Amino acid sequence: MSERAALMESFLAAHGWSGEHRSVLAEDASFRRYERLVNDWRRAVLMDAPPDHEDVRPFVAMARRLRAHGFSAPEVLDADIENGFLLLEDLGDATFTAMLRQGADEATLYAQATEFLIQLHRREVADGANSDPEGQLAPYGVDQALAHARLFLDWYFPAATGATISQEGSDAFDAAWRACLPIAYRTRQGVTLYDFMVDNLMWLPDRDGVGCVGLLDFQDAVWAPVTYDLASLLEDARRDVSPAVAATMKRRFLDAFPTLDRADFDASYAIMAAQRSTRILGVFTRLWRRDGKAGYLQHIDRVWRWLEGDLAHPSLAPVRAWFDAWRPPETRTRPDR
Repeated sequence: MSERAALMESFLAAHGWSGEHRSVLAEDASFRRYERLVNDWRRAVLMDAPPDHEDVRPFVAMARRLRAHGFSAPEVLDADIENGFLLLEDLGDATFTAMLRQGADEATLYAQATEFLIQLHRREVADGANSDPEGQLAPYGVDQALAHARLFLDWYFPAATGATISQEGSDAFDAAWRACLPIAYRTRQGVTLYDFMVDNLMWLPDRDGVGCVGLLDFQDAVWAPVTYDLASLLEDARRDVSPAVAATMKRRFLDAFPTLDRADFDASYAIMAAQRSTRILGVFTRLWRRDGKAGYLQHIDRVWRWLEGDLAHPSLAPVRAWFDAWRPPETRTRPDR
């Protein structure tokens, strides 16, 4: 038995879960893994987050914060913060992704997810706030957004071209994004869960109101433009979303906040969506090259489609010009081709 496995067994035994039936639930793009524990009527989820790579404290803090506002984040039943083990409430198996595969109505589920975001910002943010009033969330500013976009240069570009980007290309990339990113912050900012997409949402129809949307992944939450989570939802790297549904959800969100400037919102949405897709191209390539997780490559072509759609917005003209010069349309493919 490995040292980590022994620590896990000790944690489970200390909290009355020794010998229960265990089954792997998921491993995601991080170093975290999840197991379901079952003992007759009792169920729980074990999060295993190696502390050399992960910190469970943001998850615990955000779970408590969301639950305090009436949202369906899993209850933290027990925790070993130092060693990165959490026992969580089991929210079941009905992810939005699973429901969609089973034929659930796309518009209905996306409306529920969008309503969650509306309620999140109504309950968490006063109009005009530009920082987290609870002081828990780091601001996701221009420098961090650019650093994340640069994962494209660090991983996708050399994998696709066989060469690192030149200093000229790197400097031009930074200059293009620095010309565009500040525009994204002209709109309202608020709590941003960062990985808000159907894989991480649970359907809980027995709960009232916005509680019917369960949440799985929010430990990377930041304070960012409110457009970020909406773009994560509607420009999902892992599935196509109907253009009609996406347009309806954007209108629904905007209608809920009539004081938002529409032009600023649209520009912010396009910029944050493009930044996110650029980052994901780098992340998915890194998962392949560094971690041996080649399955993420199947989504690359979709991410390029999302990115190209957003680059058409006038606010992204400098970034569009960079991509046209350094990665023209005919070269926008999987990096293993």
